[in-house]
Amino acid sequence: MSKKHGDYWKSNLKYLGVLLSIWFIVSFLFGIVFAESLNQFKLAGFPLGFWFAHQGSIYTFVILIFIYVALMNKLDKKFDVDEN
Repeated sequence: MSKKHGDYWKSNLKYLGVLLSIWFIVSFLFGIVFAESLNQFKLAGFPLGFWFAHQGSIYTFVILIFIYVALMNKLDKKFDVDEN
């Protein structure tokens, strides 16, 4: 495996680790572990912990998909492996 190939996958795994960590924090920690604490706040009339458990984690996941696509397109161009 070449150094360029290794650097590409190292960057890719770093992006995945960060984005999956954000999703874990939003979905598991905010939606389950800290839900009771967050429920004292309201968002659109719903308790915040409830909102994170039912809507926030889904919205976050979709946003993270778009961020991952943008990061990977940038990374592909950087390592000259893009589809263009």
